[in-house]
Amino acid sequence: MESDPPGRGESAPALEIRLLGPLTVLHAGVPLTLPASRKVRALLAYLALTPQPAQRGQLCELLWDVPNDPRGELRWCLSRIRSVLDEPGHHRVETRMDAVALDLAGCAVDAIEFDRAGREDFATLSIVRLRALANLVAGDFLEGLEIERQPIFNAWLIARRRHFRDLHAALLEQLAAQLADADASAILERWLRLAPFDLRPHEAVLNTLARRGRIREGEEHLAATLRLFAAEGLDAAPLRALWRSARSGGGHAGVDDPSAPRTAATPVPPPTSAEVTPVTARRASVAVMPFTDLTAGSTPGGRLGDALTYDVITRLAKLRSLFVIAQGTVFALRERGIASAEAGRTLGVDYVVGGSVQRRGKRLAVAIELTEARTARIVWAEVFDHSSDETFLALEEIGNRIVASIAGEIEAIERNHAVLKPPDSLDAWEAHHRGLWHMYRFNKPDNERARHFFETALRLDPTFSRAYAGLSFTHWQNAFQGWASREEEIERAYASAGQGLMADDRDPAAHWAMGRALWLRGRHDQSVEELGKAVELSPNFALGHYTLAFVHSLTGDPAVAVTAAEHSQRLSPFDPMLFGILGSRAMALLRLGQFGEAADASLKAAARPNAHAHILAIAAVSLALAERLDEARAHVAVIRRTLPSYRVDDLIAAMQPVPEGESLFREGARRIGLE
Repeated sequence: MESDPPGRGESAPALEIRLLGPLTVLHAGVPLTLPASRKVRALLAYLALTPQPAQRGQLCELLWDVPNDPRGELRWCLSRIRSVLDEPGHHRVETRMDAVALDLAGCAVDAIEFDRAGREDFATLSIVRLRALANLVAGDFLEGLEIERQPIFNAWLIARRRHFRDLHAALLEQLAAQLADADASAILERWLRLAPFDLRPHEAVLNTLARRGRIREGEEHLAATLRLFAAEGLDAAPLRALWRSARSGGGHAGVDDPSAPRTAATPVPPPTSAEVTPVTARRASVAVMPFTDLTAGSTPGGRLGDALTYDVITRLAKLRSLFVIAQGTVFALRERGIASAEAGRTLGVDYVVGGSVQRRGKRLAVAIELTEARTARIVWAEVFDHSSDETFLALEEIGNRIVASIAGEIEAIERNHAVLKPPDSLDAWEAHHRGLWHMYRFNKPDNERARHFFETALRLDPTFSRAYAGLSFTHWQNAFQGWASREEEIERAYASAGQGLMADDRDPAAHWAMGRALWLRGRHDQSVEELGKAVELSPNFALGHYTLAFVHSLTGDPAVAVTAAEHSQRLSPFDPMLFGILGSRAMALLRLGQFGEAADASLKAAARPNAHAHILAIAAVSLALAERLDEARAHVAVIRRTLPSYRVDDLIAAMQPVPEGESLFREGARRIGLE
């Protein structure tokens, strides 16, 4: 819970908790001996930064993987924290019902103080205050407090460290800008150690050395930095340009100039604060138990079954949307003879995948089940049968469909669970899925509700890249559908996508969101590049393939669009975006002159329950070009019931097709009075 401490240079408070470096607790300025248990210290630090009481279940998930008695261990840890923090007549560990909090009245917490100053803007602070804040940082956040096999805690720890490193760099930048050259040297050295691949501290150093006539030292700094950048595969050309500019004495950007270039290795941090609950980064968890190989003569484990299990686990992990139990764990459980249902309870996961594989000549059959671990309810089952002379090609195709189906089914279940919960009780994961539920309805009121829930998810977990992608999508919809100022919404879509990439640039959804935003900006090639990264990171990411189809159908290669749309539909045949997949295929087929096939695809798109007006318009012009005028006019009538003034110009403004595509849209519209 947030404290209101004085600065460290003022009279010391009775109790201090220092998190910016190794965890330290001081009473009246004297360091206290902390318990040896890393989990006690981690729990103390987490509670100190948590503005609201934390639920016991949440704390158990945070610090215990599969304990015998998590609540008992939590009680023991809280007792150890009491022995450190409690004072006569002042009990700082508060437990009410199922919640735990720290009373930090009169206590100084350096991380909270530092974060508050950052939110107020370092540029408004005096040099004295900036120096005092810099002195708060004694090292990395909770230095040395990683805990093995605790992914939720470690994810929170990594996010907090990234946040405070970024704040520290911003503070040092501001301090260096305000100090004279001689006084700034030590600050610049700290800034360089903290951000060695950011161009700005190097620029500040080179400018300082050039102004002071220390050219040889500048050459030495440049040479050392060029070697550093080369070792990391970074472009060093901007460094040389900065040194040339510094030596010329004109036209360079100073350290206080926000237009100065940055390397991609130093992203701007997403908005976050100590008032945000730092860890609700829960993801649905799934264990893929080894598939049983029923092929005659196979060994108990079975080469085919094991190969498919490894493949599915790896591909699910690449999606970045699920917490996937590692391969070693599930195979170890199999060796101990533990069945899927028991494995689910042992691991404490939300879902368990199990199944069998059998080869009969040239045919390969895989039976698979997805089970909700808590209820043992089978939520999805399928048998995939594939004919192939190459067994591993068949496994590749079946693996694609299995992974996309598992991810889609879990997302649908989680969306439905989130909708049933009171809005004010949602954690970040649930708020994100509540947002998805509204987002996929494709109307203005639901899109606004989706935006609200994505923003809620990000307040609860500012490192949640999928929530940034969802938020970007809502702004994209506002621009695409004409529900708000197009230019403003394009920039918001782009900014949110950028935040998602900064939160997790290995998340395919983050690159997907950026690809869509770049397309809105009219940057086709960059859009395709980002979407390509999305499917490269996760070949089973159906939305990535769909959006490649969408972009190519309008401004790229229509043949590529058809292939991408068909692949996306194979991966996710019941996708909420199926109308878009089919609509993209239809637009690509129009450009290929295959009007009959385009009309058939567009009819299927328009029949989807969440198809919006632009999809109905694609169907209308496709049917018109296929000489099916009565059907085309019927679709126009449906559009006009809700949008009486809708015209082909609205479709073109949204789709931004190449000239040949625009000509086709206008010709179809002319035939049916949609001009």
